[in-house]
Amino acid sequence: MAEEIIAYRFERLDQTLSQLNQENCTIIAGGTDVMVLHKSRRGVPPKIPRPVVFIDHLPELKRVYPNGKDLHIGACCTYSELLEEPLIPVALKQAIKTIAAPAIRNRGTLGGNICNASPAGDTLPLLYVYNAKLLLRSVSGERTVGISDFIQGVRKVQREPNEMLIEIILPSVLEEGTQVVFEKVGNRNADAIAKVSFAGFIKTNGDRIEDVRFAFGAVGPTMVRSLDIEKMLYGKTIPLAAADITQVVSAFEKRIKPIDDQRSTAVYRKTVALNLLRYFLSLKPKQSY
Repeated sequence: MAEEIIAYRFERLDQTLSQLNQENCTIIAGGTDVMVLHKSRRGVPPKIPRPVVFIDHLPELKRVYPNGKDLHIGACCTYSELLEEPLIPVALKQAIKTIAAPAIRNRGTLGGNICNASPAGDTLPLLYVYNAKLLLRSVSGERTVGISDFIQGVRKVQREPNEMLIEIILPSVLEEGTQVVFEKVGNRNADAIAKVSFAGFIKTNGDRIEDVRFAFGAVGPTMVRSLDIEKMLYGKTIPLAAADITQVVSAFEKRIKPIDDQRSTAVYRKTVALNLLRYFLSLKPKQSY
């Protein structure tokens, strides 16, 4: 006989937060990661050790709206919904298109991809180079935390049991004059977990670099990014000199520490990641994937 699971589905956000304050629950939006994490052998229902609270229907978590040059994205917006939203950046839509199959994109959410904290999370490299901020709320109030501080390790995040991720904020993402690229390497273009993923961000003033950011996925326990290495390129002229490109690639070679697993080898991952970085640094102004 299947074990009984206690489940809650409140009509209001405040009711949901109140329940989380009273009881340590497993939060389910799309459930695409939670169900896999707790799966049992074939034919046996998943064993979820805590009560479940559903949040995918709450309207406060489904909004997408601008605030100045910032973009606010509700944590429970599904990938399919974001593909139809005109405010979502092209590069982020490109990443979303590589996530699993349509059925998963119809259920999976951006907030879930963040809270699952997988090193191979498809949207995470982009969210890192966008300097995404996360709005968390509990009955005690709200706080905002940077995504690089929120994700602390494999499936480890800085969220208290009574907190919920409400919004993802992309600062200045609606500002003109930036280029963002995304690349994922897997067995197939979609419906495959990334062997390596890469996101690059660059902002120029004329032919001089004002800001540049890089993030790599699936080559470490979290996304790999280095502010110190990025600053090496501030003020440099586009197109970059070969020596500048080599210096940055060599610096990242020491930071990228992938592992061997069933999907790929560490050597392959590092080689591909550095090749993607070198290619991005060789792009001409306004050239993009």
